[in-house]
Amino acid sequence: MAKPVTQFVCSACGATHKKWSGRCDACGEWNTISEEAPLSAGPGKAALGAAKGRRIGLSDLRTEEEPPPRKTSGIAEFDRVLGGGLVPASATLVGGDPGIGKSTLLLQAAASFARAGAKVIYVSGEEATAQVRMRAQRLGLADSAVMLGAETNLRDILTTLEAETPDLAIIDSVQTMWLDTVEAAPGSVSQVRASAHELTSFAKRRGVAVMLVGHVTKEGQIAGPRVVEHMVDTVLYFEGERGHQFRILRSVKNRFGPADEIGVFEMTGAGLAEVANPSALFLSDRETPAPGATVFAGIEGTRPVLVEIQALVAPSSLSQPRRAVVGWDGGRLSMILAVLEARAGISFAGLDVYLNIAGGIRISEPAADLAVAAALLSAREDVALPHDCVVFGELSLSGALRPVSQAENRLKEAAKLGFSSAIAPAGCKIGSGGGVRVQAMADLPAFVGEVFGAG
Repeated sequence: MAKPVTQFVCSACGATHKKWSGRCDACGEWNTISEEAPLSAGPGKAALGAAKGRRIGLSDLRTEEEPPPRKTSGIAEFDRVLGGGLVPASATLVGGDPGIGKSTLLLQAAASFARAGAKVIYVSGEEATAQVRMRAQRLGLADSAVMLGAETNLRDILTTLEAETPDLAIIDSVQTMWLDTVEAAPGSVSQVRASAHELTSFAKRRGVAVMLVGHVTKEGQIAGPRVVEHMVDTVLYFEGERGHQFRILRSVKNRFGPADEIGVFEMTGAGLAEVANPSALFLSDRETPAPGATVFAGIEGTRPVLVEIQALVAPSSLSQPRRAVVGWDGGRLSMILAVLEARAGISFAGLDVYLNIAGGIRISEPAADLAVAAALLSAREDVALPHDCVVFGELSLSGALRPVSQAENRLKEAAKLGFSSAIAPAGCKIGSGGGVRVQAMADLPAFVGEVFGAG
């Protein structure tokens, strides 16, 4: 049998190298490569062919099965992101920046599940049980029947879970767990991969729902190998700006429900409070119409959400004008500026451009292109858009406006919040639109000429 070969793994991206070096060639990070022993040598071809496995059962696509049963926590926003509740034998990974509120959210969820009759075990590898109790008392959760543990040895944790057989087990965090069968430090790629595999296998084998807390890198990705996200059933990201009280729980993968669903929470002194109507909260500080402010009617998962896009354009004293973006893609902003100059003849040369999505939410939908262009033009021309108008539409490189999906749902959400007009691409399936008056635009020059009187 071939001797296992020692490998060198980057802790930032998981890339493997034949020898150690100071800089990872895959991600460019420095001092992240460490020596790790392989998990196993694996069976050879002869052994695999000699020992036959059992025959698996097959079925066709017409087989009817009952949908998986779900346990609801009573926290509507949390259950919404999970797809309607917690599925037994599922593995969920929750990631987020340090101090954003991951442990607070999961402790509140654990207490809610326990009050609903579920047996919940919360194991912390980062805090002592006394610290978890102090947080529970501060949140008013001390009376819930959540069982606590503080341990990092995964063998001991799995033995305890086997004996207790809970309905839900929360592990905080997977980066602190270690297996004595893996010769690597806790938090390394091998340890994180092996720990996640063991916990996911336990969830499937014993029918226990497992939630794992994951640390994130400075790029916002969950630390460790990306294979961890493939192992689990659901991946949730807890997002938000420290300067804002809003927190967004976003589903980026869900085998039991829609992906890209969001739940909105507000950080208060008593913990995280769910927000039933995010659009009203994101637009609560709007007063009189102001240049550079545009309301975008977006879709997050299955939920229509209205947010305010703010732009500021000012003369630059720099040889290369500044482009600052918060809550949107900086590369897409550069594209919008180029299209405005090439297709509408509006130049932003010599001007600093600042773009902000109010409320701390991050938008990745291409349907925000037209709203961003409207905010930029409004700031440049110092002309405020109507206070009762929402904007949405995708902008192509040719200057054409492309229709977007779920236009009717966007308009109905706008009508609920008192908006009476909208600017949208021609070709959108409007339907009734909730009674909102729609201005259909075919391309960018038509939009500029109609709204800003130029073209």
